[in-house]
This record gives sequence, structure tokens and C-alpha cells, in this order.
Amino acid sequence: MITVNIREDEEFIKLGQALKKASVVGSGVEAKIVIQDGLVELNGEVEVQRGKKLYDGDIVSYNGETIKIVK
Repeated sequence: MITVNIREDEEFIKLGQALKKASVVGSGVEAKIVIQDGLVELNGEVEVQRGKKLYDGDIVSYNGETIKIVK
């Protein structure tokens, strides 16, 4: 499991940013494509909003990787 930390001065991280920070995509464009194609799950459900706000405890799944969002 990959852990992505939300910055101390922020309440959330956006889905596209989290995928990049976890290094499971190479760019923002790639993040946009995989999200829009329905390849990313948030807490077990397909998520197609690149700007979806993720909070502490959220779980993202993509391409066999699991990403946990922590504050």
C-alpha cells in the first residue's frame, strides 16, 4: 500500500494530484485520462472526477495499486 500525505496546511488533496504524488501516473494528463476512462476507484466505487477532494482515510485503487490518504 502506498501512503500519500495531505499537506499540513490543507484539508484535502485532489484525486489527480494524489495519483501523481503516489507515482502511479507520470503526469497530470495521464491522471486525467485514467480517471475519465473509469479506471480509478475511490473507496470501492469508480470515480471519474479528477478534482474530487480526498480526505484522511480515503482509499484509492488504480492499476493494482492501493493508495491510502493520510493527514
